[in-house]
Amino acid sequence: MTKIVRWNRVDPTNLFEEFDRVLNRPALRWGNEWSVALDVAENEDGYVVKANLPGITVDDVELTLEDNVLTIKGELKAEETIEEGQYHVRERRTGSFSRSVRFPVLVNSTAVTANFENGVLSLHVPKAEEVKPKRIEIKAV
Repeated sequence: MTKIVRWNRVDPTNLFEEFDRVLNRPALRWGNEWSVALDVAENEDGYVVKANLPGITVDDVELTLEDNVLTIKGELKAEETIEEGQYHVRERRTGSFSRSVRFPVLVNSTAVTANFENGVLSLHVPKAEEVKPKRIEIKAV
């Protein structure tokens, strides 16, 4: 019997994104560290990044942007264990988390804005002016 395997060709232009995707899989994390799921959208002005961080306070999150790489990291502290009983299910994540995203074009690190509401971290990362498309006016002679 022949086994059919789905093959996903890796686009060489997105090689950094592919490395980031593979290295940020939760199965490849060490110890109590886990990865944050992100949505990254692009528009003409820049990027919108959203991350769900339920149960985490603003003080427990650190954001850095260096060499076009945005890093979100922090820690979700474990609650005390129950003394009088036992857990039947314990699936809630605790420990350190980290996630990095490399932007494909230059971004303006001084104009990044971040909001945190209802456990959702939202960032607007504007593109650098030199990489934004410029409209060239044509003069009639």
